[in-house]
Amino acid sequence: MGHPPRKTPAGQGPPGRRGGHHPYGGRGRGPAKPANTENTMSTVAAPPRPIVDPAAVPARADVMDVRRLYSTSAGQEPQTFGSLGNTLDSTLLQALDKMGFEYMSPVQQKVLTQLPSLTSDCLVQAKTGTGKTAAFLLPAIQNLLQGNAPPRGKVGILVICPTRELALQIAKEADGITACLTRKMECHTAFGGTARSSNLNKFLNGNPTILVATPGRLNDLLGEETVRDKFSHIKTVVLDEADRMLDQGFAPDIHKILKRIPSKNDGWQGMCFSATLPEKVNDVVKCVLYPGYTSLSTIDANEAPTIDRVPQYSIIVPSMTQMFTTLQALIETEYEQNPQDFKAIVFGTTANGVALLYDLYKKSLPQFRMFELHSRMAQNARTRTTNEFKDTSSGILFASDVVGRGMDFPNVGLVIQLGLPSAAEQYIHRVGRTARAGKDGRAVTVLYSNEAFFVHTNRALPIKPYPTDLSSKLAQYQPVIDKAFTQVEEESKAKAYQAFLGYNKTFAKKLQLSLANLVAVANEYSRTMGCPEPPLIERKTIGKMGLKGVPGLNIGSRRQ
Repeated sequence: MGHPPRKTPAGQGPPGRRGGHHPYGGRGRGPAKPANTENTMSTVAAPPRPIVDPAAVPARADVMDVRRLYSTSAGQEPQTFGSLGNTLDSTLLQALDKMGFEYMSPVQQKVLTQLPSLTSDCLVQAKTGTGKTAAFLLPAIQNLLQGNAPPRGKVGILVICPTRELALQIAKEADGITACLTRKMECHTAFGGTARSSNLNKFLNGNPTILVATPGRLNDLLGEETVRDKFSHIKTVVLDEADRMLDQGFAPDIHKILKRIPSKNDGWQGMCFSATLPEKVNDVVKCVLYPGYTSLSTIDANEAPTIDRVPQYSIIVPSMTQMFTTLQALIETEYEQNPQDFKAIVFGTTANGVALLYDLYKKSLPQFRMFELHSRMAQNARTRTTNEFKDTSSGILFASDVVGRGMDFPNVGLVIQLGLPSAAEQYIHRVGRTARAGKDGRAVTVLYSNEAFFVHTNRALPIKPYPTDLSSKLAQYQPVIDKAFTQVEEESKAKAYQAFLGYNKTFAKKLQLSLANLVAVANEYSRTMGCPEPPLIERKTIGKMGLKGVPGLNIGSRRQ
């Protein structure tokens, strides 16, 4: 069997990494997210700590395969940013050059060359991973540079997006684009998860020319008059991933935000970016864009959606005992077939389940560079992992659904889903992590027998049986998995067991499991992890899970 390139030793990062992120090795998991997840404003200031130092960023081919995008989007031949000398300020062009951005992507080219002016309202239909961020930041920043900058301390550009990870991604690009300006611009972010008061003070006392925020958090903060006053000279409002924000139920928050900032009649520019344009997007568009706004699209009407373009397969294993060995065999098989720059995402059903997978496979597959990303990690660890996996050319990311649709990880060739997706929509969004920006990809879902209903009840999804029979390989991998589990902490196993019970309790009827049978399957799961008996669960937790009186549970406290 061939082996991948040696993974980067702990504490060393790959050369040529963008920005100033520390190349931490090892786990990267922080403490559990604090119980107080109040809204947060955190500063990402261009000086003195830019997220991206453009001077340190070499021009690199993997910034974006722009020419390939033109073969899959409705656009013309690519043009260079240098051709915009009469449109963009020279300092912006200088920063783009240092960031390695030579050619405009289709969405960037359409916005920068086809708008009546860079201050025009627009509705732009473009997929994630196609360069949307620069497409809205460049016109908005150029507008400020043309004598329209707000007074010091006021917000000039507001970007609203669905997730904290996407907010940080946008802020990182904003810092790169503005790093060469004579008058520096601070970019702040607003989302939940860290100390509210200290970060809010930085926002109120700083110079937040650009603010990138999630809707729920921003709406809460706008309840304070001092925060609302910071928006008195707003110049541009951007809705990014508009369809996804509305899918997640953020429409009420967005409408409240628009009522709390200056009226559209004050003349600020509205820009709305969305991959799809359902009717509910039009409801928000009416509040953000003036009638007669410009509509642009880089989506080819004849192009099949990602879910139809990605080859998709399923593996149904007869029992829970074979799930871990099957995943081991699948990863090894997929690598043997596609060893060049093997980059994969493995989705688990729960955060603690994902943490267990990371703990297990970093022992059983030591030749691969491993990453984990889930909601139980501290925010700084999540941010670090996000940036590292974006930058790496190969590796495996074990993830929960904090990896949302707005997250763009370049060159992911394989998506694996282990266990039952919560819905067809979640399945589709996960598959959409591969085959991005014109690249190829494939997706495999591993289910045990009771979960097979997902394939049968979603026949519209083009899922076929996995073409390679892995059953003959399971025996050779069982000792590898068993040994690896001896090196996994018992607490990690216990948390995964409890999370497994909680998640599958929700789907017990669809799984055709009585509560007693559900517990039996969970106990089989624990034995597969090498647990001599089911992990302890506190009585009150069992009650909250609706499992009081169900036989087979091991009641007690794990606290020492």
